Amino acid sequence: MNKLFLIPLAFILSCGTVKTPQNTAQNSEQLLKDVEILASDAYEGRKTGTKGAEMARTYLTGRLKEIGLQPYPGKNNYEQSFEVKGRNGAAAIEGKNLIAYIPGKTENIIVISAHYDHVGIIKNEIYNGADDNASGVAALLQLAKYFTKNKPNNTLIFAIFDAEEMGLQGAKAFVANPPVGLDKIKLNINMDMISHNDKQELYAVGTFKYPQLKPFLVTTNPNLKLLLGHDDPKLGSDDWTNQSDQGAFNAKNIPFIYFGVEDHKDYHKATDEFKNINKTFFIDAANSIQEVIVNIDKQRDIQTIFRESLQMKKQ
Repeated sequence: MNKLFLIPLAFILSCGTVKTPQNTAQNSEQLLKDVEILASDAYEGRKTGTKGAEMARTYLTGRLKEIGLQPYPGKNNYEQSFEVKGRNGAAAIEGKNLIAYIPGKTENIIVISAHYDHVGIIKNEIYNGADDNASGVAALLQLAKYFTKNKPNNTLIFAIFDAEEMGLQGAKAFVANPPVGLDKIKLNINMDMISHNDKQELYAVGTFKYPQLKPFLVTTNPNLKLLLGHDDPKLGSDDWTNQSDQGAFNAKNIPFIYFGVEDHKDYHKATDEFKNINKTFFIDAANSIQEVIVNIDKQRDIQTIFRESLQMKKQ
C-alpha cells in the first residue's frame, strides 16, 4: 500500500515534547464501560431518528454533565438539531449533534469529534456498532475528562455527531452552522473505529495534505503501531480523507487528523459487538490519541503549525 509510514522508534525517543499521559485503571474501566453501554441491544443500533439514538443522546448528555463540560456559550443545552435529508424519496427526519466545550487560554479552536450513530436494525438483527463508532465516542469522553482536569491552551469543542452513516450529515450541519466562526477552528481531530485491530495498527490520516502534523503523530507506547497513510488521492477508495466526519472540515479547508483502523470482518455487521473489540488495543489507541492531542495543544498558537501550508495554497 502506497504512502504508509511507520514512525521509527529513534525518532520517538528524540522528540522531547512527547510525554505519556497518566493512564489509570479507572480511566480504562470507564472507557470500556462507555462502549459496552452504547453498543448494548437496548440502544437498538443508534440509527438516526430512532428511539435508540434518543437513548444514546440521553446517556451521552449525562456523561458530559458528569465530566463537567458546558454547552457552547450562548446555547441552552448541548443539542444542535438539523434536518436529515431522506434518500430515495423518504421523508426528512431530525438529527441531533451534541456540542460541548472547554475554554482554553487562546481563542484558537480544536474540534475533537466522533459520531454516535450507527445503522440500527437490519432484517431483525441489531447492529450495535461497538467499533463503529461507540469506540470513538468513548475516547472522546476520556479526552474531555482529561482536559477538564488539565486546562488546554487552545479552546476545545467536543462534537458528538449524528448521521455520519447517512453521508456525514451531522458534521456537514456543524460546519454550515458552527457555534463560532470557521476561521477560528484551526484543526479537527476525528475518531471513527479505533478498537478493532489484531495487528495493533492505528492509522492517522491527514499528513499527505498537512505534512506539518507528522512530528506530532508519535506515541511512546511500544505496543501500538501508529501508521500514517490512507490519504493520497491516488489510492482511490483507500483514500480515507473524506470517508468520515473529517471530510466536512476538509471541504472547508480546515486541517484535520482522522484516527481509525482498516476494515475488519465485523465492519457493518451484527457482529460488531463489545465482546468482539480488541480491548487492550483500544485502551492503547485511546491513550495514544490523547498523547498526540496533548502535544499538539502545547502549541499555544496552533495556527503556526499550518501557516506555511496555508500560505502555499494562496500562491
